[in-house]
Amino acid sequence: MATQYSRVLELAKVQCRIFSLNFNPEKLRLGNKILRQRLRGPSLSAWYPKKTVSFRDLQATYKPLGLTMFDEGEDDREEAIQIAKLRGKGRPKKKRTAAESRSAKKKK
Repeated sequence: MATQYSRVLELAKVQCRIFSLNFNPEKLRLGNKILRQRLRGPSLSAWYPKKTVSFRDLQATYKPLGLTMFDEGEDDREEAIQIAKLRGKGRPKKKRTAAESRSAKKKK
C-alpha cells in the first residue's frame, strides 16, 4: 500500500513539473490561486483617462528659455485668497512651537 502512495506522489510531482504547477502534497495554503489570476493593473489604468498637458507643464517647459506666462485661473485664485484674508476668513497661521498651540494652552 505504501508503495502505491509513493508512486502517486511521484506521478503528481512529474505532472506538476510538466504543467508548471506547484507540487504541494501537504495541501498548504500557498496563495497560488491568487498568483495565477490575470493582473488587474493594466485594465485599471486603462479605465482612467490619459493625463493631458496642464498649464503648469507648459510653464515649466518654457521657464528655462526666459519666457513667462500669465495664468488667469491662478491669478483669480490668489486674488480670492487675499479678499478672504481681508474679511478674516483666511487660513489660520501655523503654530511654530508647542507653546503656541491650543492644546498646550488648555493644559496650563
